Amino acid sequence: MIPLQITTGDITHIKVDAVVNAANNQMRGGGGVDGAIHRAGGPQVLADCIRRFPRGLATGDAGYTTAGGLPARWIIHTVGPNYRAGERDRNLLVSCYHRSLQVAEQLGARTIAFPLISAGVYGWPKADAIRVAIETITRADVPIAQAYLVGFHRTDTELMRVIARDISAA
Repeated sequence: MIPLQITTGDITHIKVDAVVNAANNQMRGGGGVDGAIHRAGGPQVLADCIRRFPRGLATGDAGYTTAGGLPARWIIHTVGPNYRAGERDRNLLVSCYHRSLQVAEQLGARTIAFPLISAGVYGWPKADAIRVAIETITRADVPIAQAYLVGFHRTDTELMRVIARDISAA
């Protein structure tokens, strides 16, 4: 099991080995977390995305790039399902976390920070997105010493903590 800390803040400021980016299929930057990570990481992140992912990434998959100007060593980009566009297979969302952890293991990352994937503009129901994140991260069998689930708003973090308590009580 991976220890998980739930925190509120700006994921681009967290000092970890790997920061997970909720990317889009094109891997060229975007809005929300994706835009914030690309802005904070600088142009070398986009250049590495273009080089490593010339055709983008499939929904549910993950890959890594340099972290550029972030305090992390790597950015692990994962493409969450777009619930609003009809991508409602929960296994795709589970895969985002699972594949990100596999990439982290391949890189030798010991600490990792996740945003809440697909629960923003992609419209995945927030409580289910939180449940998927917590269950998938904490039950993974990879050598990660510490994972963080980072909420941008305190209300999200409070809901994450409530759901985490429910999961651990079950």
